[in-house]
Amino acid sequence: MFLANDQINWHFIPARSAHMGGLWEAAVKSTKFHLKRVLINTSLNYANMYTLLVQIEACLNSRPLTPLSNDAKDYDPLTPSHFLIGESPASCPEVDFLACKSSRLSLYQKLQQLYQHFWSRWSREYLTNLQNRSKWKTNQENLNLGTLVMLVRG
Repeated sequence: MFLANDQINWHFIPARSAHMGGLWEAAVKSTKFHLKRVLINTSLNYANMYTLLVQIEACLNSRPLTPLSNDAKDYDPLTPSHFLIGESPASCPEVDFLACKSSRLSLYQKLQQLYQHFWSRWSREYLTNLQNRSKWKTNQENLNLGTLVMLVRG
């Protein structure tokens, strides 16, 4: 009754019809693709796998969708986490374990290294999909003062 009063309509896809899922199924496919490559020679127990998947879930739910407001001084993007928990997740800076040999790392550090491998692979693919590319014959949107942009370290 509450949702009907706000004129919210739900649309469901039929069971076992992932091809109708569109955007979110593409995200699932991308996640599986990169997760398989990160875990190719890794054996994890249930607790460690669960820990890694929760970190990856937080990573995927922190991806930018659109600017949160039209205010030029508001640099926060709208993320899926805003819909799930009401705000963007905050993360602490972490030590970079990508260059470390996994034989020298503790179990927690190995999980962080797997997560960082996933993040580096997935973010490269996702960030390139955010950029609109058009042919030379069409008008390209110019950047203006106050436009929200994402900077990527190379």
